[in-house]
Amino acid sequence: MKRVTSLSRFLFAIAIFLTSTVQVRAQEEASDSPVSIGADMVSRYVFRGLDYRASPSIQPYIEAEFGNFTIGVWGAYTTSSSVENILATQEMDLYATYKITDLITIGVTDYFLPQESDYNYNYFDWNSDSSSHLVEGMISFNGLENLPLSLMVGYLFLNDNDNSIYVELGYSLSILDIFIGAGNGLYLTGDGNFGIMNLGISTGKEIKITDNFSLPVSVSLITNPEAKHIHLVFGISL
Repeated sequence: MKRVTSLSRFLFAIAIFLTSTVQVRAQEEASDSPVSIGADMVSRYVFRGLDYRASPSIQPYIEAEFGNFTIGVWGAYTTSSSVENILATQEMDLYATYKITDLITIGVTDYFLPQESDYNYNYFDWNSDSSSHLVEGMISFNGLENLPLSLMVGYLFLNDNDNSIYVELGYSLSILDIFIGAGNGLYLTGDGNFGIMNLGISTGKEIKITDNFSLPVSVSLITNPEAKHIHLVFGISL
């Protein structure tokens, strides 16, 4: 019964989500504003091979582009109020990226992951012993038209005692994307040395709703060889 209830909540949330955002998305696409908004709804929030929610997750964002410079805010919120033993129950990230060339992008992300059960959390607490912030610097190679191979390296340089590093290699085919990621430090459950913890494939399509609006959906098969976990994640984007 618990599984049926969770599925019903997920489907009901999808219905409300789609109904309330189709008009907003259509208006956004018709404007020339540098600001864009949207949201994803996923059956499970899996980030770099780690399951952060153990429940469906709603993930809104707002982003602004000014030439090669992009700034944005991204969040993730579980739809279950009874999830236990998960890494975090909510997340809100600030990020900024700069495209140096078509091939190279650099950026920085402030991951803010308080426990939702702690209603007294302090967003402005940057003390390394108590802060819920993790700050990462990133550089990525975006691939070539005739060689759709991408490479991203992220380095957690603030509030992570391990200064964890994550490296991900991706390859895009016409029908799907392949990715493999490795990390150390807080990404791993073992000795902290480098290990593969994000290996899988992802594909997507657009479902036509009206003449002017299509609904992007995606499915990802994600494995974590380090933790011996596997996830099949369905997502809807607006």
